[in-house]
Amino acid sequence: MSEMIDERPASSVSGWLFLPLWLALVAGALWLTAGAVVLRGQPPSIVGIAMLALAVFLAKGFIILPPNIGTVCTFFGRYSGSLRTDGFFWVNPFFQRLRISLRVNNLNTPTLKVNDRAGNPIEVGAVVVWRVADTARAAFDVHDYMTYVAIQSESALRAVASARWYDGDEQGRNSLRGDLDAVTAALRDTIQEHVALAGIEIIQARIAHLAYAPEIASAMLRRQQAAAVVAARTQIVEGAVGMVRLAVENIERDGFVQLADSDRVRLVSNLMTVLVSDSETHPVISVDKGAS
Repeated sequence: MSEMIDERPASSVSGWLFLPLWLALVAGALWLTAGAVVLRGQPPSIVGIAMLALAVFLAKGFIILPPNIGTVCTFFGRYSGSLRTDGFFWVNPFFQRLRISLRVNNLNTPTLKVNDRAGNPIEVGAVVVWRVADTARAAFDVHDYMTYVAIQSESALRAVASARWYDGDEQGRNSLRGDLDAVTAALRDTIQEHVALAGIEIIQARIAHLAYAPEIASAMLRRQQAAAVVAARTQIVEGAVGMVRLAVENIERDGFVQLADSDRVRLVSNLMTVLVSDSETHPVISVDKGAS
């Protein structure tokens, strides 16, 4: 495997400092060529022609960089450095230059179908915010850094999704749906590990789409509804038991009514029916006739 190339500054000078020297060279070349023909009626000077050719060649070294644009410079195939600062520069005219954007990019991964940790097929997609941090690695260590980021992001998303449960384990841990902060951090770290070779910095990565696969979506929805009903019923029953216990204790504590065991059972049964029943209850009054 070839050695990775790390970014380093390229040798350059300010274009504003070199521009007066270049203009002086152009002026001298024009004086010795066009001036000789027009003013003195003499053929152009060979020195003037050489100076004009040199000025044209040196003009290739001028470079204007807008903000967030980097330039990778090579000298006969060897990496010579990078320019990352915006401004007007002059570099070696023999440099071959490759411009790379340093702006922030968004990547929307396609919706992937993977199996979660429980083996259930799910659909998942992500949004990745990234930018080039090392122009040398982006230019030389991978063939196409944008394609590389896209492929590695999909691979990392598959790895994170398959290592967790959709709804969590028995205790609700490691959930793709519930532990959003942990999933986001794990996804970002995994993608960053995969794309570090290309000199890419992952700014943010988050889940943008998460759902069960269509073939099991209806069954999982029924299971979630059943679990919600069981949880609600459990809470209702626990509350009703507490209310009944409190009512019986208050009645017997105040001595208002002395309840026999059978009466206590009937009272508890009636109260639980009223409190737990889904439908509206109608009380039935029982009147016992005493002996005259």
